[in-house]
Amino acid sequence: MKAIVRDTYGPPDVLELRETDPPALVDDGLLVRVRAASINAYDWHMLTGTPYVARIGSGLRKPKTGLLGVDFAGTVEAAGKDVDRFRPGDEVFGAKSGSFAELVCVRKAVPKPANVTFEEAASVPIAALTALQGLRDKGQIQAGHQVLINGASGGVGTFAVQIAKSFGANVTAVCSPHNVEAARSLGADQVIDYTRDDFTRNGGRYDLMLDVAGNRSWSECKRVLNEGGTLVLVGGPKTNRWIGPLGKAFGRRAASLVGSRKVIAPFLARITTEDLAVMAELLETGKVTPVIEKRYELDRVPEALAYLGQGHARGKLVVTV
Repeated sequence: MKAIVRDTYGPPDVLELRETDPPALVDDGLLVRVRAASINAYDWHMLTGTPYVARIGSGLRKPKTGLLGVDFAGTVEAAGKDVDRFRPGDEVFGAKSGSFAELVCVRKAVPKPANVTFEEAASVPIAALTALQGLRDKGQIQAGHQVLINGASGGVGTFAVQIAKSFGANVTAVCSPHNVEAARSLGADQVIDYTRDDFTRNGGRYDLMLDVAGNRSWSECKRVLNEGGTLVLVGGPKTNRWIGPLGKAFGRRAASLVGSRKVIAPFLARITTEDLAVMAELLETGKVTPVIEKRYELDRVPEALAYLGQGHARGKLVVTV
């Protein structure tokens, strides 16, 4: 099979499209022919090995595996002998390391809704589950909550706006001027152009802040949170090559120990079939529609990762296989 492979950590130009052995089918897994995959910040960290803490578990000096990618959507080629839910030809989506390839062997997959494309389904797993778990599990979102999404135009942010609305929250989206109308179209009740309005000083108050951008201090975030409010920190500037944004995350947690407002940081999503099924239902009912900015063929994955690394992606970047 063809797959995107690398032998070392580094920039996107260390990646090559090569012929590799297909994965072996396991008894409790599915062999899936990949129709689409998507790019995430996680893939950038695994590619470059930065911050260095990202190498824990993946290889300190060089990567343990040459394959990249996690999100996928495709058709079942074969099912293991212990699998009775799926059969060849079924359309599925989910998450499995090595998805920038023609085939993956997976355990975490759910049926793809008929009303979404493979590209749309492939854009979901990491980004949408980060938004879902950040809002629902960490932020304890409730109907009627005032929710602020800082960084509402990227992969996580575009899902977060729609998921928060599905819970019945009043959503304020913070984004660049180029993305104001897009945020409104996703259902945001208020949209703040950060080049014209400082949301930390305009008098707005929120029960929950999902911070994807991670570019504000705790004192600024605290100012906009209601008593008992919660900040869920998803991302942040990669200013430290050893631990990235983790230093600031732990600093905010420590500072929040005084007072009623709390910080959930650092936060990483868990890929579960249960939450993939939740997202499948939201997709099927039309409550969530993935936002795809660009599409790339498999041999252009290095180009896609280079674009992601610039930090200006709007919505999701999808790879068609």
